[in-house]
Amino acid sequence: MTAGTQRRLAAIVSADVVGYSRLIGADEATTLAALRAHRSELIEPLIADHGGRIVKAMGDGLLLEFPSVVGAVNCSIAVQLGIAGRNETVDKDRRLTFRIGVNLGDIAIDGDDIHGDGVNVAARLQEACEPGGLALSGVAHESLGNLVDVRFSDAGRRQFKNIAREVQVWTWSPAAAAAAAAEPAGAEVPLALPDKPSIAVLPFDNMSGDPEQEYFSDGMTEDIITALAKFRWFFVIARNSSFN
Repeated sequence: MTAGTQRRLAAIVSADVVGYSRLIGADEATTLAALRAHRSELIEPLIADHGGRIVKAMGDGLLLEFPSVVGAVNCSIAVQLGIAGRNETVDKDRRLTFRIGVNLGDIAIDGDDIHGDGVNVAARLQEACEPGGLALSGVAHESLGNLVDVRFSDAGRRQFKNIAREVQVWTWSPAAAAAAAAEPAGAEVPLALPDKPSIAVLPFDNMSGDPEQEYFSDGMTEDIITALAKFRWFFVIARNSSFN
């Protein structure tokens, strides 16, 4: 990084069309026309309304910058709900569906472009996002506080390609939001069953008889849980659950 490079904290949004290559291959003209219409009639006005800007457009993808996480999340949800509404009259195999990742991070300014780890994390979140939904980093979710009236689901910590640290992921989707809204007040929402083998690591007993060694047995258990959580093909029960 050269001396004098400008940096700032920003909310970064990475958006991408699911299955864009397939859609282009099936009907290029219709797909391009639909994407242009979505952008000009829905996405770009919403970005402006929420104080954001388009950093760059890359075919089917968009990189956006917002001064606040609240604006970034509200805009992203409005885009997803708007796209879902516009898709209702379109055949399922011709619909343009977006994935959106949102991160809060430090960025380097290069003219109108932005770079840095914060941008890379947003891109990885977008790639891991459910079609039609939204994926937030832990730091972005924490920054929201109670300023957004939306329920996010804890998707756990993920290790993304070329990202040195694990990233806590929170997700939202229109289907999950509709299901939550349909629940009676105070009703418990049943947890979805994982689609992969589950592992619970129970706390080790302190066999030494010395109460001061209790921390050592608990620490071993936590280390094993942390190591297993790095394998994507396992669903690892959280420490708070297995220690109860």
